[in-house]
Amino acid sequence: MCGRYVQSLDAQEIVQSFELAGSTLDQSLPLNWNIAPTNDIYIIRNEADSRILDSASWGIIAPWQKNYVDARASQSHAINARSESIHEKPTFRHAFRTSRCLIPATGYYEWATSLGKYAPKQPFYISNKDGEELSIAGIWSSWQSEKGVVIQSAAIITREAVGELATIHSRMPVFMPIDRWIPWLDPQARDINRLIKMMDIAVPDAGLIATPISNRVNVVANNGPELIIPIELGAPETLF
Repeated sequence: MCGRYVQSLDAQEIVQSFELAGSTLDQSLPLNWNIAPTNDIYIIRNEADSRILDSASWGIIAPWQKNYVDARASQSHAINARSESIHEKPTFRHAFRTSRCLIPATGYYEWATSLGKYAPKQPFYISNKDGEELSIAGIWSSWQSEKGVVIQSAAIITREAVGELATIHSRMPVFMPIDRWIPWLDPQARDINRLIKMMDIAVPDAGLIATPISNRVNVVANNGPELIIPIELGAPETLF
């Protein structure tokens, strides 16, 4: 899964990096090196045949949620949607068919499982070797509470991990190549088989590098660029 990630660019930098037509936001979200479920995040979506920057709460809210409290409580259980079953799961299938997005990220975190070659729970920071932003495939939706409050929410799409990443964890995000951005974001593209095929990337881990980091990232309150400083495995660590 992908349960924490980094966004160290502001809104204008993302607009420029992804060559977007504009933004719906009055101001940038805070730079964040430890984004957690239910945090506000950036999404890139289609509007009037143009790519724009918008924001959403991380963890998609199912359309059948009846009240604000239950809707918010449900989000932490819906931050990731599996690419293999997204078109079937009631929580995700409507958004997958009608409202897909890209989720820009500077990098993301993963924790080693006992099935890999690293010590269990060792955190890793995964990013592009060249430092470019990641373009993660996602879905988004709008939900309205019983009092008329509208919340935009989003989820990251994941797939089976490959290569070196598979020695850390069994899952990884789906990264959408630039040549698929237009059809992926097109709300009129609703052929399920075509959408599933778009998520099938020949080399899904191309250009990615995983570096071990301190377990300071385990504490959500910890934030800042020091979280992604590489460490030597086996070096003493502390949570504080």
